[in-house]
Amino acid sequence: MKKRLSIRKIIKRDGTIVKYDRSRIANAILKATAAAEHSNPKLANAMAAKVEIALTKTYSSSKIPRVEDIQDIVDNVLMENRFSHIARKYIIYRHQRAMTRAARAYSFQVTDNVPYRKIYEILRWNLEHQCDSVDSLNRLISRRKFPDLVKEANARYTEEVVSAANLIVQDAKDIRIAIVAGPSSSGKTTTTIKVAEHLKKFGIGFKTMNLDHYFFDLHNHPVDQFGDRNYETPEALDIKLINKHLVKMLNGETVKMPHYDFKTGIRTLNVHEMRLKKREIILIDSLHGLHEEITRNIPEEAKFKIYIETLGQFKTESGAFMRWSDNRLLRRMIRDKFYRNLKPMETLTHWHYVRRSELTNIIPFINKSNAIINSALPYELPILKDKLFRSVSGAICKYQDDPLRLDAHIRANRVYELLKPIKAIKDDSCVPSDSLLREFIGGSCYMY
Repeated sequence: MKKRLSIRKIIKRDGTIVKYDRSRIANAILKATAAAEHSNPKLANAMAAKVEIALTKTYSSSKIPRVEDIQDIVDNVLMENRFSHIARKYIIYRHQRAMTRAARAYSFQVTDNVPYRKIYEILRWNLEHQCDSVDSLNRLISRRKFPDLVKEANARYTEEVVSAANLIVQDAKDIRIAIVAGPSSSGKTTTTIKVAEHLKKFGIGFKTMNLDHYFFDLHNHPVDQFGDRNYETPEALDIKLINKHLVKMLNGETVKMPHYDFKTGIRTLNVHEMRLKKREIILIDSLHGLHEEITRNIPEEAKFKIYIETLGQFKTESGAFMRWSDNRLLRRMIRDKFYRNLKPMETLTHWHYVRRSELTNIIPFINKSNAIINSALPYELPILKDKLFRSVSGAICKYQDDPLRLDAHIRANRVYELLKPIKAIKDDSCVPSDSLLREFIGGSCYMY
């Protein structure tokens, strides 16, 4: 007996609900077959039928899929049936449609280093998911909807990563280097890993290059009156060696990258051997990846640049928006504690170096990027509060009467006021092992 179709309606991008029509799926796949080789209606209809089966298994009559969900399933079905060349054309088709829609709406612009259109979209998303303020987030936690928010926020982030990676897939024949860059603790490493996963899915070869290994030894950086060192500038990296290795690899030569140990602050030369195979690209994960000097010997047309930042639109109890840098400060405090042998207090007092450098050497390059990803996760603040609130509170008391630590006191006080009214989440088991947040709180399935 033929199974009754459960998919009767879909949700369009503007939120309206319309009747489901399999022929629209078949037509999109047909266009991809025509672009890949020659028009194949029989194949398009067969793949559309398989997509419908997958939809029926995933969605019940009470759950309505979005257009984006259906398109993702089309990608998967084509790949599972070994039509990767058609899948690639389908991605290009999706991208072209998206660009047309964007052109009809309004152009993407970065003004004063702020991507206003994107932050508007983020605010809208937060409002729709009831996580735009302390009060709304607390209500969501009280109603035991926190795990749902985790799932939805992770899906939003993943969608942005896939969209950026798809642009690389589209122009893979011309791109030699793909760069993921952004300010400290924005989630560059996890994002680079996820971009790599997507490229692998479409058969695009790559080698990952973490420029953190090119840091000079910590003792080479000048020490301040507190014993701290400024290693946040581009000049803290061996730029000459980076460029030398990049050029050699793109010429097919083997290089031996250094290794930097963050716990000891010591670099060892000639450790990680790397050589590009034919048509492979280099994936770069770096704080200063968009700084012109870092890849100055590589032609601009050979680079694809992704900028990542915690562009969260979250209102504090006072009604002010949380600062993006405060979000990243909290992440770095917990990460440095786990992975870099630094106490949260040390991260807090070092942060003025971080901000000074990123305002000069990182953020101004946002308008040079080909794609922008928002890595802020609305669910992370309750989890970070449980892990850091005591340290933040202690910093206020420790530095309140120290004029030389005024910067640290101001930041600690601001973060304290942000976290104080938020309900803390002690059990983070609902956060999956592949979540970007795991890069900072531990428990990731990825190796960092």
